[in-house]
Amino acid sequence: MPFPILVLDRAAMKPPENLITPAGLTALKARYDHLLGTERPEIVAIVSWAAGNGDRSENGDYLYGRKRMREIDRELAHLARRMKAARVVDPAQAPDRTRAWFGATVTIADEDDSQRTVTLVGDDEQDPSAGRIGWSAPVARALRGAAVGDLRTVRLPGGEKEWEVLAIEYPQG
Repeated sequence: MPFPILVLDRAAMKPPENLITPAGLTALKARYDHLLGTERPEIVAIVSWAAGNGDRSENGDYLYGRKRMREIDRELAHLARRMKAARVVDPAQAPDRTRAWFGATVTIADEDDSQRTVTLVGDDEQDPSAGRIGWSAPVARALRGAAVGDLRTVRLPGGEKEWEVLAIEYPQG
């Protein structure tokens, strides 16, 4: 019995697209450059110095330095993958400013009239405490395409919550 031929779909194997604002990409590059140009050379110097001190098995500087170097290399690889998959989207160039899309700052209110303002950004630049919600987060998915006055239901771990869109703003370009 012959083996079945497996055909791979290259499009299906492509990593997911990483939407990001110009400022977000700049921040990723700055972090990458800092790790590669500052932190890693400092750790390499410490590890080299510690290795010259003799027994490495009980040398805390050497062991910690090697561990930290692996962490830095892992983060550098992650940042490189994210930057390679990045597709920069400038919110100031949004064609439809009447709906909530990538880069929009949206003011929403719940049933208790408690207002919240969020900006829909790339997953690498999210910071919920600053109101920046990642594009794949439940709130962002629910708000995609919403217009002022729309009601959107968000499924959260604590249950469903309904929000009304009060305002949509985009940065000026």
